[in-house]
Amino acid sequence: MGRTIFKVLTREQWAQAETGAPVQAPIDAADGYVHFSTRRQVQATLSKWFHGIEGCVLAAFDADDFEPDLKWEKARGGDLFPHVHGEVYASQMKSLWLLEMGEDGAPVAPDEVVRRRDDPPRSGGTPDTIS
Repeated sequence: MGRTIFKVLTREQWAQAETGAPVQAPIDAADGYVHFSTRRQVQATLSKWFHGIEGCVLAAFDADDFEPDLKWEKARGGDLFPHVHGEVYASQMKSLWLLEMGEDGAPVAPDEVVRRRDDPPRSGGTPDTIS
């Protein structure tokens, strides 16, 4: 697997994708492309857009599967985010997590997603803010 990108969806949106519908949230349909995050961006995405929403899932995809439809475009804070200007399907997913809610009311990305092997461990078990 090459570069990993991540998509956050509600459990209902993922269930629809598992029936063969494209992977997408309402904002993806409105914007005309599928929004993804990198491992460093995913917790901030969860905190900003999914605060208070229980039952979210985090799906990992191989970015290389979407060339040439993958574009790295400026978004939140001028950071480059991966956007797929084409269809994405559940069958392309490499890993999937059902996310638990954090104490701050936002879903928490698993350590195996947001940490690299050389990153220091999280202190006290609280999630890092990734931006």
